[in-house]
Amino acid sequence: MSHQVEMTNPVETSVGGMRGHLLRRSIHLGMVAIPVAYFEFGASVADTLQASVDQLVAGFVLLLVVVEMLRLRLGITVFGQRDYEAKQISALAWGGFAIGMVLLLTPEPGYAWPLIVSLALGDPFMGELRRKGMNDQSVMLYATLLILAIWLVCWWTVGTPLLICFLLAPVCMAAEWPRLTYIDDNATMVLIPLALVLLLEPFVGLMA
Repeated sequence: MSHQVEMTNPVETSVGGMRGHLLRRSIHLGMVAIPVAYFEFGASVADTLQASVDQLVAGFVLLLVVVEMLRLRLGITVFGQRDYEAKQISALAWGGFAIGMVLLLTPEPGYAWPLIVSLALGDPFMGELRRKGMNDQSVMLYATLLILAIWLVCWWTVGTPLLICFLLAPVCMAAEWPRLTYIDDNATMVLIPLALVLLLEPFVGLMA
């Protein structure tokens, strides 16, 4: 059995057609608000609930897992999802899980911000370039430049190590590329760079 999936037209496979596709893209772009909410309001919300920030994040991830299991059990898709997601874990669930892992494992702004924003902006950017018929080499180039710009903005604003920016931008781009049957690129685009961040972080001081 193949572990790769073929490229499909995202509009044709979206529940709701073009409107569903646009909603899906809007949700993706809206992920930029997650680090804002986490760093600006996470501690105060956790205090109000008499919990730690990690407990808050873990609770959301566990709730997402339960809701996704129920959705799969019922075999349903909602407006904006792809039709094939009725039988496999959805892109939204994979993205939520991956972002939760970022906030649990490397919650520093210098890493969390670029990892999450690279997913929020980079993935739909690449998808739209492909939908317009752009060749793979151009998609890779433009996506890498966009993601590098994201990481450099984070270097300027939240202190992301500069060398990490140049190392991780192409990794984030490449991590979106595999077409796996059951693991969505929303997961690979975050979890693969996250693993590299965790491996490189002990050496960041030596590379500075």
